Amino acid sequence: MRRIYLSPLLLLFVLFSTCKKDSISGSSVCTTLAADSSAGHPKASALQTLLNEYVKQGLPGIALLVHDSDGTFTGSAGKADIAKGINFEPCHVSKAASITKMFMGVLTLKLVEEGKLELDKPIRDYLPSKYISTIRNADKATVRQLMNHSAGIYDVIKDQGFYLAVLNNPNKRWTQDELLEFVYRKPAQFPNGTKAQYSNTNTLLLSLVIEYATGQKHYNLLHEKVIWPLGLTNTYYHYHDALPPTTAQGYFDLYNNQSIVNVTNYITGSGNGYGGLHSNVFDLYTFLDALLVKKTLLQPASLQQMKTFTFHDENTGYGLGLLEKFGIKGKGNTGIGHTGRDLGYSADLFYFEKNGTIMCFLINYGTDGQSNLREVFRNFESNLVDIALQ
Repeated sequence: MRRIYLSPLLLLFVLFSTCKKDSISGSSVCTTLAADSSAGHPKASALQTLLNEYVKQGLPGIALLVHDSDGTFTGSAGKADIAKGINFEPCHVSKAASITKMFMGVLTLKLVEEGKLELDKPIRDYLPSKYISTIRNADKATVRQLMNHSAGIYDVIKDQGFYLAVLNNPNKRWTQDELLEFVYRKPAQFPNGTKAQYSNTNTLLLSLVIEYATGQKHYNLLHEKVIWPLGLTNTYYHYHDALPPTTAQGYFDLYNNQSIVNVTNYITGSGNGYGGLHSNVFDLYTFLDALLVKKTLLQPASLQQMKTFTFHDENTGYGLGLLEKFGIKGKGNTGIGHTGRDLGYSADLFYFEKNGTIMCFLINYGTDGQSNLREVFRNFESNLVDIALQ
């Protein structure tokens, strides 16, 4: 998901809705068993100091993994559960949010390899007319355009009605059709295929394309073809999977008064293609290492398609379920992967091919929302990339 903005009306509504009894049981302690070379890593002191500093500046908890030619550093700081005083450890599971889209990209390309989908086929060839006739640009959009955000379709999470509905019923398990009601007949962002602009609706529709093309639920296929073969035992697709007690609590300044509250139980459409993935830094590293380093997840031609960044804006390149960030294309060591932003969580998972570095972090705060910690997070991310690539 991308930036969250709550209008004054919605903020007033939040004051009442969050007064309801908290249904969250809290997080439990976990034990990190994975071996790494953190103690002897030459960047260990700088990376741990960075984590400690930004927790002091207000980020509740952070888990970090950096792998490079010197080995693997893992570290953490802050709390997975503030109320219970439980430290955030690298083994804690946290919401990876839109990193889900990278998993969906791999699943889609696997289905292309199996002949069940075609990248340049119009989605009208897969979906019933009720979607095509009521969603602007859907009549001309292709599977590829959904994957690289060039379809121009309205973004569901930009709709104030959607957020009001989430706040009114935070535990609701949304279906694809229910979410698309906030998209029907909304204006297109731009003509199909002329540029790229991030839209969560693209991957929401992609989940439906997969289901109509295969006759199977996308979440079952996600487990069968991506999560289980990699042995990702600490990766969950909520709400379809129950979350473990080692899941970190998520926080956000809902009142816009520099006081954070627990928003773990707010389901912002999770489990419908564009978000919902929960994992820890070890599983996320395993996934990206398999995809971009060992290159065992996809056939070479499919991986090349995924890494083709046809469109760029000033900050981001758009591939098929991949983003390119942190640098100027052709003039620096850009990272390939995906960001993750949700109401109470943030994450990054990127591979910097030039020097063979994988960077992964999980933060239990919604850093794209309008709050005083948004700039703190941006500084953390920028400083982390600088240290990781030194």
